[in-house]
Amino acid sequence: MSPIGYARVSTAEQDLALQLDALHAAGATRIFEDRGVSGAKTERPGLNAALSFLRDGDILVVWKLDRLGRSMTHLLQTVAELEDRGVGFRSLTENIDTTTPTGRLVFHIFGALGQFERDLIRERTNAGLTAAAARGRKGGRPMAATPERVARARQLIATGLTVREAAARVKVGKSALYAALSNGEPKNDANG
Repeated sequence: MSPIGYARVSTAEQDLALQLDALHAAGATRIFEDRGVSGAKTERPGLNAALSFLRDGDILVVWKLDRLGRSMTHLLQTVAELEDRGVGFRSLTENIDTTTPTGRLVFHIFGALGQFERDLIRERTNAGLTAAAARGRKGGRPMAATPERVARARQLIATGLTVREAAARVKVGKSALYAALSNGEPKNDANG
């Protein structure tokens, strides 16, 4: 098995030395890097190159779990894809190695905990929406085209402004104002 390293820092000013030293000490024969690339970004050329380079029997080694995944879901998905290709995964800081039975168990527990957390969030969100609805509140963004703003926009349109101009003045989106005005009143919107 050939350890292949991946290192990432979020800003160009940060130094990869700590990660590179740890990856070399772990026996990484080749190391791919991303500098100045946030973990939240989907486009990481160094990671993409590393994933393309890996072959059956290789091990992708990172200094820490957060260097690889944008989120727990992304991390689990990436490691599952590696596993499907016969590639192991090792995180040095957390001491996780999916080439061992214990490492696979720990990683699958992480996966179960991640799914449990997502289920709890969904459950809490639904319970909150149900409670709000029972109190007569609706979820979502507050309505921008309030009756007062629509009335003011109607006045502005009556003075000769277009719907677009009136929407800008009352700070309502043009589409929202069109929808609010759709009760059949004529629209003075020749230009917008």
